[in-house]
Amino acid sequence: MTNRSSRAFSACLFVIALLGVLPHCAFAKNAPSPPSVSAQSAVLTEGDTGDVIYEKNADQRLPMASTTKIMTALVALEQVDPDSFFVIPKEAVGVEGSSVYLCEGDRVKVRDLLYALMLESANDAAVAIAVKVGGSVERFASMMNEKAEALGLTDTHYTNPHGLDDEDHFTTARDLAVLTGSALQNPAFSEIVSTYSEDAFEGAANGRRRLVNHNRLLRTLDGAVGVKTGFTRRAGRCLVSAVRRNGVLTVAVTLNDPNDWSDHKALHEYGQSLYTLRTLVEEGSEFIDLPVIGGEKSGVRCSSRETVFVPVPVDAKVSRRIEADRFVPAPVNEGDALAKAVYYVDGEEAASVPLYAEYGVGEAERKLSFFERILEFLGRKQK
Repeated sequence: MTNRSSRAFSACLFVIALLGVLPHCAFAKNAPSPPSVSAQSAVLTEGDTGDVIYEKNADQRLPMASTTKIMTALVALEQVDPDSFFVIPKEAVGVEGSSVYLCEGDRVKVRDLLYALMLESANDAAVAIAVKVGGSVERFASMMNEKAEALGLTDTHYTNPHGLDDEDHFTTARDLAVLTGSALQNPAFSEIVSTYSEDAFEGAANGRRRLVNHNRLLRTLDGAVGVKTGFTRRAGRCLVSAVRRNGVLTVAVTLNDPNDWSDHKALHEYGQSLYTLRTLVEEGSEFIDLPVIGGEKSGVRCSSRETVFVPVPVDAKVSRRIEADRFVPAPVNEGDALAKAVYYVDGEEAASVPLYAEYGVGEAERKLSFFERILEFLGRKQK
């Protein structure tokens, strides 16, 4: 390796280089003012990163009404095949509240129950799913609580799969936002909640029917991708919504909000104005030359093989550092991950990208010592 490449190597190891800083406009002097919402509790997050953009009483435990069904759907999708069939049991017929009027003995697809659950907010579908997945409503509620614990939802507790009022059935706006961000990573969940209408229950006693999503934001807000409405007298109007524009996902939650549609539009416009999708690294754009010890070549070049996008605040400072050992022992195989580029957004690690060897480096042929050369010479003389 030349002195020039050695100096470049040292600089890559120990210098943090700024990728670039956009004008300071989002959260500083030119930042838009956060909206005033009428909800008892509210939170707005960037859904992919979990960043909290806005909050109001976000940790207050409150009833959640049918936003409960976000967890119901997620647990079901993780436990059973949506294309499997289920025979409707007696306990899923005539459930209080919203209904798609299931009949005992109907043989239906779980997928149809999930669409009824999330589009029509059907409580009978919720009970049917609970029995299918958990064997009973009580056991399914335990599964919901286990999932909540796994997600770190410390202020959430479920007693049923539909959200009808119960003193021990509660959540917070913050927990609902975390749950929703996780649920939207499930492709089947995302497809269901972003669907405006769906034909379902082919062959059921009450016949095939068209299910229509109660979430009016799907029709009125650019980029809306779900998620769930809810209402009981005790809980008031509850709404969880999500918008994805130009790669930025915002998740809004309001509990007990008489003006929820307008509040959610304002929250999403606010959040979307503050974030942008930033390209941290492109394929081949990051590289480093590493010295190889004992190799047929003195060094090996390692480079990135992927492109990474991350949503960040528009005024964020993004930096990166290359991490690698000072030397690499031979042999080196093409594709070995020998270094990594670590990216930081406002000082917090946001992504890590391996850097792979572009080619292999074999071991160098070892030179004989003076004593070994004498022995080799004497051996040839004796022959």
